[in-house]
Amino acid sequence: MFEGFEEGKKYIAVIGLGYVGMPLLYHLSKHFKTIGFDLKKERIEELKRGIDSTGELNGVDFLKYGIEFSSDESVLDKASLFIVAVPTPIDKHKLPDLRALLSASEIVGRHIKRNDVVVFESTVYPTCTMTQCAPVLEKISELKACRDFFIGYSPERINPGDRVHTPDKITKVVSGCTKEVAEFLGKIYGKINNNNIHIAETIETAEAAKVIENTQRDLNIALMNELSKIFNIMGINTYSVLEAAKTKWNFLPFEPGLVGGHCIGVDPYYLTFKAQEVGYHPEVILAGRRINDSMGEYVAKETIKKIIKSGRAVLGAKALVLGITFKENVRDIRNSKVVDIVRELEEFGVLVDIFDPLANREEVERFYGLKMIDGPEGIYDTVILAVKHKKLMENMENYLKLLGKNGVLIDIKGVIDKNSLRDDLIYWSL
Repeated sequence: MFEGFEEGKKYIAVIGLGYVGMPLLYHLSKHFKTIGFDLKKERIEELKRGIDSTGELNGVDFLKYGIEFSSDESVLDKASLFIVAVPTPIDKHKLPDLRALLSASEIVGRHIKRNDVVVFESTVYPTCTMTQCAPVLEKISELKACRDFFIGYSPERINPGDRVHTPDKITKVVSGCTKEVAEFLGKIYGKINNNNIHIAETIETAEAAKVIENTQRDLNIALMNELSKIFNIMGINTYSVLEAAKTKWNFLPFEPGLVGGHCIGVDPYYLTFKAQEVGYHPEVILAGRRINDSMGEYVAKETIKKIIKSGRAVLGAKALVLGITFKENVRDIRNSKVVDIVRELEEFGVLVDIFDPLANREEVERFYGLKMIDGPEGIYDTVILAVKHKKLMENMENYLKLLGKNGVLIDIKGVIDKNSLRDDLIYWSL
């Protein structure tokens, strides 16, 4: 099965060239003949020019390995291994939205041949690959899965903005509908990470492993957020408590914060969906989700309290929100919980300016209907440091000068030195 790939006679196609697909494609292209396919023509055109607008491959010459980029699906006729890495978000009801995944399955189904392999990297609930994707592939191709063509699952482990845990430096979990397929995928992925491979027992095992990785993080952060609410009522600094607790050898160093993005804030809902489908109501997981989903509104209401305490009128108060991406030092705005802060403040009549040196203004307006400013100016009643981008932290002194007398500083992650602030400022953090 592996024969032909190493010699450059067979192509690997990656479908979906976002935060997951493009870094994976880059590393695969060092060892194999590769095709990069995406439906977005503008994305393909920028990649052909050596530009990656996600920022994940900044400073990397990914063109030198001869990747064939295209938005024309006929190019997929060349491929013998298809890797699907498209988004799997949730809908407004917090249910799995599989439209992109099933659409990608249809595209692949039009081009797979006998003995080809299709591997999915998109996050799904356990059983989804074989019960949802496989039937689509079979229907379109008129071939039988695990007989005429073969299926695998290898969960993505991309952490946007992380330059340490890249695809060539992490353990890769692989699985297949047969033992031979799993071993084949182990050889493919093993070429890019020095054979640091874990072969899961079944496809369902690999699917489950992916969703619990982020569910575990979600629950740990939810605990920190709940503790933060408790300590704020008691007048105790949460971060001081955590610094003390971290001195114990087995204390896990999680912190409170906004939980957005395409993974931690989404994956648990894929697991709870499947759990409820099989008749089990997951209480702990959903409780954690409720806490984390409420944090934007919580921060906004605490901000309102501080504005009132400062003696200002809430209606018409001016607020500067610094950062709108889902985490620091990335451009990704998907499922940003900063948006919840902005919307809640606006519900109270606060006038909000949003500034983020990394976020794409057109994307922010298209996805959320919010306008960003070119740069902050004038005097603000409150400044909210929502995302600790390096570029924001470098200019924090200038942003603090924009706070009026008795201004309110909201430092969500507790990264500003309180002792260096003006005496008249009102300070609050999680």
